[in-house]
Amino acid sequence: MIKKASIYSHPLVHRLMDLKAQKENREADDDRKVVAEIMQRCFVPAFVTAISWEGFHFVGHEIRITEAMDCYGAIVWPSALVLCYFLETNVKQYNMVDKNVIEIGAGTGLVSIVASLLGAHVTATDLPELLGNLQYNISRNTKMKCKHLPQVKELSWGVALDKNFPKASSNFDYILAADVVYAHPFLEELLITFDHLCKETTVILWVMKFRLEKENKFVDRFKELFNLEEISSFPSLNIKLYKAMKKNWRSA
Repeated sequence: MIKKASIYSHPLVHRLMDLKAQKENREADDDRKVVAEIMQRCFVPAFVTAISWEGFHFVGHEIRITEAMDCYGAIVWPSALVLCYFLETNVKQYNMVDKNVIEIGAGTGLVSIVASLLGAHVTATDLPELLGNLQYNISRNTKMKCKHLPQVKELSWGVALDKNFPKASSNFDYILAADVVYAHPFLEELLITFDHLCKETTVILWVMKFRLEKENKFVDRFKELFNLEEISSFPSLNIKLYKAMKKNWRSA
């Protein structure tokens, strides 16, 4: 009786499997190194102060951020650090100098502050209840340090977009978004907001942490309107960084 040899016993298959494992190990090592470098940008104050803050080093500046622990939107999440690091380390490809930039879901303002320090005209937006802390952080970290003074503006996704951000005067080169997709009921409104703020030449830089199936479904919906490209992945954080541009339906 002749026994059939398993395909997995072939030396070539073993070699290919070894190469795949080596590649995965290299990618995991690269991920850990980059994530460690990103997290090293954070520091805590050596002394207790009247107003608590957390520190970050980006663009050659010490940035002090005050958080509000009673609100998800007023906390610095890892996705924001990933986007800040990306902006700082990719200035040749994504030059912020004199560009019109809007951040949606700006939260504590860290990403907007970094974009401002890189020379952009920045509009930082979020819900009305977050604007006080957002304005405080942006003012204390950009005053006399930036080429263009950043603006803070209310933006409730999908609400009064034509009135507050008329298409004729809203010419943004970049839309920045960090961790705007999570367990909230406003994903369709978020998609509408992306679509409204985008011109054909607008570039979206969007960092997302994958937590639930909702994230995958939103990405699928997003792809219906935008060309989406994965730029970087950080498996240890379950975070991906995307670049997106509006689909040109006229040429489709």
